[in-house]
Amino acid sequence: MDSPPTAGPWRFAADGEGYERLMGRWSRRLAGPFLDFVGTGHDERVLDAGCGTGNLAFAVAERAPGGTVVAIDLAPSYIAQAERANRHAGVRFQVGDACALDFPDRSFDRVLSLLVLHFVPRADAAIAEMRRVAKPGSVVGAAVWDARGGFVANRIFFDTAAALDPKAGEHRARNYTRPMTRPGDLGRAWRDAGFEDVVETVLAIRMEFADFVDYWTPYTGHDGPGAAYLATLDDAGRATLEEKVRAAYLDGETDGPRAYAALAWAVKGIVPV
Repeated sequence: MDSPPTAGPWRFAADGEGYERLMGRWSRRLAGPFLDFVGTGHDERVLDAGCGTGNLAFAVAERAPGGTVVAIDLAPSYIAQAERANRHAGVRFQVGDACALDFPDRSFDRVLSLLVLHFVPRADAAIAEMRRVAKPGSVVGAAVWDARGGFVANRIFFDTAAALDPKAGEHRARNYTRPMTRPGDLGRAWRDAGFEDVVETVLAIRMEFADFVDYWTPYTGHDGPGAAYLATLDDAGRATLEEKVRAAYLDGETDGPRAYAALAWAVKGIVPV
């Protein structure tokens, strides 16, 4: 599914453990530089909108243990995974829609969203909701992958697939031109939503894989656009794609660890007082 509806899974969600292998481990790594950018404060009530398997919420709780974090996601399987991993008394997870937040106006001291807005069909509605539930003077921030220009590990898969199959090229085009993932998209959206003191930046991490199996296995699951595309292929098509992607991963060397740069666009703004 390439255009997930508001009431459906934003990230082609099926399995919490599968999402952890595909993206959760990287959101956990990205949470650090993201929180360096948007800030944290003690005794705050923080909303994590589109929490996935909970890694940002956990990072907030570890940096500001005196506060509370309410984390919502549309995928029940991700919420269940997050609840199983939760060791923080101040963190609460619930199923919820970022486009229709079930919270009163001005009820959070900080509102954050990590790696989700590009999968929300009506991102403007989600951003408006994030502003609505944030207190005046508070920070609202978000980050998404620079899918086209800064997501090397993912491009290895889709660029290889597109060279083999025109339909894969169509999948690639949709995934790399999603709203919020292009230069300046987040900043424009924040200014259009009426935030003040809008600041944009680029965050950088490394995606480190132990070997090709570690890289390839998430695509064989049920989560994410790559897995959605792989599921459309017959056995021969899957085998061919795996062979070619393996060659791209190995780059003429023996199998083993690889580390790929990953960049994310980030934005923060202040709710007018």
